[in-house]
Amino acid sequence: MSEPTNPSEPSLPAVAAAQSDSAPELPVPAYTSWVVALASAAALVVVVAGLRSAAELIVPLLLAVFLAMILAAPLRWLKERRLPAALAIALLVAAVIVVSLMVAAVVGAAIADFRGALPSYSAQFQGLSERIVAQLAGYGVALDPTQWQSLFDPNALFKLVANTLSSLGNALTNSLLILLLVVFILAEDQSFIDKLERSGGSPQGVASLRSFASSVNSYMALKSVISLATGTIVWLWLWLLGVDYAVMWGLLAFLLNFVPNVGSLIAAVPAVLLALLQLGPSGALIAAAGYLSVNFLMGNVIEPRVMGRGLNLSPLVIFLSLLLWGWVLGPVGMLLSVPLTIMVKLALESRDQTAWVGAMLGGSAGGRG
Repeated sequence: MSEPTNPSEPSLPAVAAAQSDSAPELPVPAYTSWVVALASAAALVVVVAGLRSAAELIVPLLLAVFLAMILAAPLRWLKERRLPAALAIALLVAAVIVVSLMVAAVVGAAIADFRGALPSYSAQFQGLSERIVAQLAGYGVALDPTQWQSLFDPNALFKLVANTLSSLGNALTNSLLILLLVVFILAEDQSFIDKLERSGGSPQGVASLRSFASSVNSYMALKSVISLATGTIVWLWLWLLGVDYAVMWGLLAFLLNFVPNVGSLIAAVPAVLLALLQLGPSGALIAAAGYLSVNFLMGNVIEPRVMGRGLNLSPLVIFLSLLLWGWVLGPVGMLLSVPLTIMVKLALESRDQTAWVGAMLGGSAGGRG
């Protein structure tokens, strides 16, 4: 027979709870934050090393993801016109194939011809360099020809341009894999986020993911349109001036327009140097003026109005992203460096806990986005 309990006597759970409440909190060791920081840095190094070792697989995947982001806006437009999703995806993929074949045929031939003409351009630049040294010597400025030749070597720049465009073409050799990935990504579209919401995901997390996906898709679509307009204007301008391989320089301007600030400058240098050989100093100045005009119009007038200034990056962050992604993924990584960093910035800004890190990656309010 059990003994009656005294109602005034506290129960064991109540005593344990009271003792846990009254127990002093143990101080967190000061070195804990350092351990977490070191572990995070080590994990980051492992991830970057893994990305670099798997670059041959990662590059086609990234190209497919970015292509799907660009096509997401027209896909939604076609769906809003009550076109079946399968037919809309088929039309977009067919358009991509046709445009890619046309560009590959034209630009591929231009790159091949350009490579063949490099020795001729090298000889012309050698003569131009000798004339510059002789003219400076006439003004009393003595230069070592060997040292000047090592500093002023446009042939190396031309080779770099040809190799970069060729590496992009090599990356597109996996076109079947890229197109299949694009089809599957477009087929999923927003269904992944919908599945996450139906499976009981937190409303805040689902909302952050929707905001992130919408921001990235909008950025890639608008940036692609602006870059296409920039490349087209540059191609037409150089073609009217009579500069050789104008379509190749237009493609280079389109690709490097994804890299703010420095991309436009890099794209202009080889075309202006070639205009200097063909058209002389006045033609080179006219070509440079065209580049400056189109980039000022697109970068400082149209782009801020269309995209806003919230997606800008610090110039230091842009330069470091060029170095990092170029080292990890090669020349294609340099072309995708800013879009990749923009994605990281948007992902950080989509959560309150990491929004300050995203703000640190941004540039000044008046910077170019």
